[in-house]
Amino acid sequence: MSRLAWRSNILFNRFLLFFLSMLLLATVLSGCGTGKSVVVYTAVDQVYSEQLFTQFTQETGIRVLPVFDVEAAKTTGLINRIIAEKENPQADVFWSNEFIQTILLQEKGVLAPYVSASAKDIPQAFKEEKGYWTGFGGRARVLIINRDKLSRDKYPTSLLNLLDSGVSPDQIGIALPMFGTTATHAAALYAQWGPEAALSWHGTLKEKGVRVLDGNSVVRDLVASGELIMGLTDTDDAYGAVNNGAPVDVVYLDQEEGGMGTLINPNTAALIAGAPHPETARLFIDWLLKPSTEAALLKVGFIDLPCRDVGVQSLNLGDTVVKGMSVNLAAIYANLEVSRTDMTELFMK
Repeated sequence: MSRLAWRSNILFNRFLLFFLSMLLLATVLSGCGTGKSVVVYTAVDQVYSEQLFTQFTQETGIRVLPVFDVEAAKTTGLINRIIAEKENPQADVFWSNEFIQTILLQEKGVLAPYVSASAKDIPQAFKEEKGYWTGFGGRARVLIINRDKLSRDKYPTSLLNLLDSGVSPDQIGIALPMFGTTATHAAALYAQWGPEAALSWHGTLKEKGVRVLDGNSVVRDLVASGELIMGLTDTDDAYGAVNNGAPVDVVYLDQEEGGMGTLINPNTAALIAGAPHPETARLFIDWLLKPSTEAALLKVGFIDLPCRDVGVQSLNLGDTVVKGMSVNLAAIYANLEVSRTDMTELFMK
């Protein structure tokens, strides 16, 4: 091969490599551009959320670019990141498995209102009035009871008769009410009963010697093993014990006529203010709030209770109808600081 031909071949190969690189870069950028992708920050377990992200992409052609929580920091890490990015938002949508942190983001001014047509049949109690967030299916507070240790005719039916079943208080467990969903439950009781009555009820639990433990899963495990007879926890923990074959029953309290119902802790979806891809963000929220998406989450057992009739039964509850507390979610958030302060003083003395 002549020197000229050799040089021409090298130049051609370099041009071809440059052309292919630019083509690849254009493909990547087009996949990340507005109308083609959506960035979702989520605290939902990856094993469940990734299935939905894949389905959304298959149905719409829009790629989901997820950012998951870090196990060590859980939802708090994502919340702090969103707040830190307020002046230069990187996320389009925040999808959480609870509502307290979402309302905190609203308070910090990092959410934008969006009223989705998919949410028209979601009860107003699950929606922020201006559309800053929308709740959908979730989990509930329940009493888990070891049926080998207590006959069904002695099962409590209300929080108010929790100590009236003849069970020694040191055989009843609760998680520390300053953290997680137990703190949310305490704030809900402050909103429902009033601070004085709610504090008095918690004070009675401590005075009588109820076991106060490090988390809902600890309550579940001790009841499942028979070390405790019963305890308050969430449906995801409770049905985990049931599905593992533990001799436990799940009891929904305050379900009688005129009863206050139990706390339902919904998932929430929210649009980030200044989202880099606002159009696809709204499309994703519309899709996430569809009844069919909620039904899919029920079928796989990620949520235990839908917020409306979605045409399928819960994997864990079947056709059981659960009455939720009527207290507004924003009112629960408004009581969180004072209830947490009171609970810290009461249980950390």
